[in-house]
Amino acid sequence: MKIKRIDHVGIIVNDLTAAKEFFIDFGLEVKAEWDMEGELMGYAVGLNDAKVACVGLGTSDGQTWIELIKFYSPSDEADMQHPLANTLGIRHIAFTVEDIETVVAKLKKNGTEIFSEIQQYEESYKLCYVRGPEGIILELAEEIK
Repeated sequence: MKIKRIDHVGIIVNDLTAAKEFFIDFGLEVKAEWDMEGELMGYAVGLNDAKVACVGLGTSDGQTWIELIKFYSPSDEADMQHPLANTLGIRHIAFTVEDIETVVAKLKKNGTEIFSEIQQYEESYKLCYVRGPEGIILELAEEIK
């Protein structure tokens, strides 16, 4: 057995438009949009009467794929949560970027919450955490050469 790579990351959202715009502003490209429902969809996700809308976003080189998923049914009874960076479970997605200062300035201009100012980690990376719509946390990392 051999694991080849992570295929994609799925993010469940309530406001598909806002999440899509956040990732487009960040620099990802819309690669596909689709709706799914029916018996196979319900079987695949373990929910009855599942109906979703999805947006696939990625980098221009095709190496990154994120799926934003809006469940029309069934709805999430708990609604949107705002976990902290130390909440158990999967908490953030890390992106390697070029020119982190420019990326952070653009996100700030668009109203993105910046967790921390840009910090340097040893002699290897500049790092910054940001929170997008619906509590989505991104770690931005620029390699220091």
